[in-house]
Amino acid sequence: MILLEGSNPSPSANRTTVGTARPARWGTPLSDAAPDHPDPAAFAGHGSATLGESGARRMAPRIRPVWPGAIVAGPAIPVRCTPGDNLGIHVAVTRAGVGSVLVVTVGAEREFGYWGEVLTTAAEVAGIAGLVIDGCVRDVDALATHGFPVFSTGIALTGASKNRPGSVGAPVEVGGVEVASGDWVVGDVDGVVVVPGAALTDVLAAAAARTATEVRLFAELRAGRTTVELLGLDPSAVAVEQPTA
Repeated sequence: MILLEGSNPSPSANRTTVGTARPARWGTPLSDAAPDHPDPAAFAGHGSATLGESGARRMAPRIRPVWPGAIVAGPAIPVRCTPGDNLGIHVAVTRAGVGSVLVVTVGAEREFGYWGEVLTTAAEVAGIAGLVIDGCVRDVDALATHGFPVFSTGIALTGASKNRPGSVGAPVEVGGVEVASGDWVVGDVDGVVVVPGAALTDVLAAAAARTATEVRLFAELRAGRTTVELLGLDPSAVAVEQPTA
């Protein structure tokens, strides 16, 4: 028996352990890792907040990690689904390259469980690094147990249909940000950012410079200096009442 996200298996359905062998995928995989690709750890190490201040595009704060500690970084695979349907996601799992991140828009109908443990298992076997979706998911405990990074707008029980049009690889807008093939996506506890493919080197350099500046700032603060003096702030705009005796 084959169970898809949104199906309702009987309690007696047997669970089958999926092996680690990677299945054949139709077509040419999108965004397979290449020697000239940046190291995902280089992006993840700076964090989404620093990258967002260094030229990366910040997604809307409604898109959050589904389980605590989830971190993802990798080349984006843009996916568009018809609202209430996840066929596009199922197809994307068969096409995405190793180390890539599915970045999915589902339109206005966000409150469906577009992703769960079945798709997570398939994605792991395919070597996909994670999921960012401007919609809901389910099977949260299982996603955390798998350690598969998922960033979504929430959790929903109702399953999606699997027979409506969609696209994989064409530009989409997710979380208020345009995402195209060649862009990179980074997600952590602070949120999700998109690094434009044409600016990967520049954003990494700016993030490294910002991180170095913050390291010096922290040292100065621990030495007793204040943020007002270190950042050159003008305190005269803030009225301060002296305590009465």
